[in-house]
Amino acid sequence: MSDQKNRVEKKKNVNIRQRIYRMVSVNVVDEKANQIYDVASTGALILNLAVTFMGTYEELSAKYGGLFSVIEAVTVFIFLVDYVLRLITAKFQYPRLSEGRAVFKYVISFTGIVDLLSFLPYYMPVFFPAGAAVFRIFRVARILRLFRINSHYDSLNVITEVIVSKKQQLLSSVFIIITLMLGSSLCMYSVEHEAQPLVFRNAFSGIWWSASTLLTVGYGDIYPVTSMGKLLGIIISFLGVGMVAIPTGIISAGFVEQYSHLKKLGESLAGEDVQFVRISLGKKDKWVGCAIKDLGLPKDISVSMVQRDQEILIPRGDLVLAGGDEVVIGAQTVKGNKKPLNMKEIVLTSQHPWNDTAIRDLDISRQTFIVTVKRRGRTMLPEGGLVLTEGDKVLLYSKKHTMMTSEDYV
Repeated sequence: MSDQKNRVEKKKNVNIRQRIYRMVSVNVVDEKANQIYDVASTGALILNLAVTFMGTYEELSAKYGGLFSVIEAVTVFIFLVDYVLRLITAKFQYPRLSEGRAVFKYVISFTGIVDLLSFLPYYMPVFFPAGAAVFRIFRVARILRLFRINSHYDSLNVITEVIVSKKQQLLSSVFIIITLMLGSSLCMYSVEHEAQPLVFRNAFSGIWWSASTLLTVGYGDIYPVTSMGKLLGIIISFLGVGMVAIPTGIISAGFVEQYSHLKKLGESLAGEDVQFVRISLGKKDKWVGCAIKDLGLPKDISVSMVQRDQEILIPRGDLVLAGGDEVVIGAQTVKGNKKPLNMKEIVLTSQHPWNDTAIRDLDISRQTFIVTVKRRGRTMLPEGGLVLTEGDKVLLYSKKHTMMTSEDYV
């Protein structure tokens, strides 16, 4: 009796933690509490940043300094509570990891470090008064929390996706700019050192000049005076215009590619070239608690939509499925062929040869995959040892342009 009570308590705690995770997660707005939490956390961040900037004005600080301090204390405490809640629910963010490893992964992640720096420097002077000025600098990290708002808007997500997809090209262009900057600094030192020994003292003293010239800022505090130096300055200025244009062109091309991809995706979803299958997840289904990217679906099959209660969720890779979700799976078109990929649901009758047969023992083509097996309202993953029984609904996917129907197997 005691063991059963402990299991009930443990399950209850898991459910509470899962609800907390859904509350602190971005884009999970199926309940009113989740919406209120999103508005409150975003409002606290904006209010904190507004107070931080207004506090730099002496007249405002002198008049409303006490109010600013109270607002900062309250909003920072909200950041602290948010961090604790994310630590408690880290297991649901990384369901494939153990409890300890999930917490550790969140703590060392970029968002985890930003969340920690959002409140920790505020409380550190209590323990280390001498370092108050240094800790105040780290409060700037709060502004990085604005990137979390980025997840609410697809238009902002496009920027992130473009930068991530083009990171190799951008890093290459930055490397070229740094190389050119160092080379121009060394060249200018060689021709200007004798004429301006106090300005161009060494090879690195020209870094500021080369940076301002290559980036077309040109403050004019350091400039060449010799004829050769002026000639080099002209050449380097021309090169600077081209170098700065490289990352700009890369990002511009990335935006064009991304929007073209989104447009093609929208056109494909609007037409009849994609077939969809709706799957209802039970509370005990193996997909429950798994992120979409960890489902292991074939590359030509994708989750097109997730309906949770009355809310339509965008199926990003880190979206964790929950019991009761309606998952819509789409079969994309074959490249170079207008026909959609074949997906078919087969209901096993009493005479079907697959009855009482493990999936690994089925005599099917290597071009055919079993995506899911639905049994008495439950959706199960097609593991090799799963034995099919009468009444099972088997969702098949085939790369071939023809697929046998359920009657062909009878």
